[in-house]
Amino acid sequence: MSVTSAVPARIALGALAFRVVSALLAFFVNLAFVPYQPAQVTMFGQPSSFWDPFTRYDSGWYFQIARYGYPFVAGGPPVGLGKPGKIAYFPLYPLLMRYAGRLFGRADADVYLGGILVSWISFVLAMVALFFLARLDLPRRQAVRAVLLTAIFPFGFFFGMVYTEALFLLLAVSSFYAFRTRRWMVGGVCGGLATATRVTGILMLPALAWLAWRNAERTRRDRALAIVGLLLAVGGIGAYSIYVYQLSGNAFEWAASITRWGYHPGGPPWMVPVQFGQRLFSHPYRYLTTDRMALYDTLYGVTGILFALAIPFVWRRFGGAYGLFMLLNLWLPLSSGVLEGVGRYCSVLFPCFIWLASIRSRSVSTALIVFFAMFYTLGLALFTTIHPLF
Repeated sequence: MSVTSAVPARIALGALAFRVVSALLAFFVNLAFVPYQPAQVTMFGQPSSFWDPFTRYDSGWYFQIARYGYPFVAGGPPVGLGKPGKIAYFPLYPLLMRYAGRLFGRADADVYLGGILVSWISFVLAMVALFFLARLDLPRRQAVRAVLLTAIFPFGFFFGMVYTEALFLLLAVSSFYAFRTRRWMVGGVCGGLATATRVTGILMLPALAWLAWRNAERTRRDRALAIVGLLLAVGGIGAYSIYVYQLSGNAFEWAASITRWGYHPGGPPWMVPVQFGQRLFSHPYRYLTTDRMALYDTLYGVTGILFALAIPFVWRRFGGAYGLFMLLNLWLPLSSGVLEGVGRYCSVLFPCFIWLASIRSRSVSTALIVFFAMFYTLGLALFTTIHPLF
């Protein structure tokens, strides 16, 4: 095996091993610590210390969609079978989850197993794809470091759960790689699948358009192919909007459903971080020890602020496409009025990990790896024991 092919193979094996180790760590956490609150869902109908962490929070919504589809009740509350809030969850992941689950059987637990399979395979492939993308700008050692930092990011445990993060990361990285190497059709298909995976997929389009503008050759054919690639990238969210229109009479019911969960994008993106900073830095001890959500909002808020501060450095080092991707994907959650989920949204912002990997200082790199690994363990433990870490 050549050196060129050996590195991706080692990355793939390492990524799979990391998922196994993380699952075992979650199992040990479940054995050692009392859950923060009762589990709402169990995989096999009775408690399982190993399997139940895969069913936490949004995993249940993906299960419902994979199992029952999108039955719709107009004007109802956001939760429950058939309620409008479910439309906020885009279809590609639960669709793959449904059919992957049939490899195991037709029971409810098999649907969850299908989700685990989709997430784990997507994670392994995403790490390999990220290596190739990072290699366009970095030497091999730093490209491998970008993969490592992404995997052990404090909120990176979501990559192994029944969540969309791993699939979206795979599709986003693949789309960027294809556009950077002028494989317009491949990039468009990956982009379209990404926009069918989660609502933030549509925020890739300005970055992909930037890449098309900068990378397309000065020939009519290449520019036409780049435009077709961009149109394909819109196809995922376009097709879902048509389906939602047939279901509800409103093509953008998925956007209305997001607001039913308490998210109201479009506000000043600095307001929530500023309010959080005032609470944290004015009376940090009192805030952290008396506010029930303080610990979790601190993890969200500090992560979001640090990623926002990194945008100018990413833009300067790697160009406007990467900077735009980070800017827009941070603007949406930070403008929604809540910090909830910001850490998870940051887990797919791969340009930041590539930038961090490009830092040449060995001491900084070592400190980042240690810091990430410590807080990855904390985040996984909190999520496993059903703390409100979404």
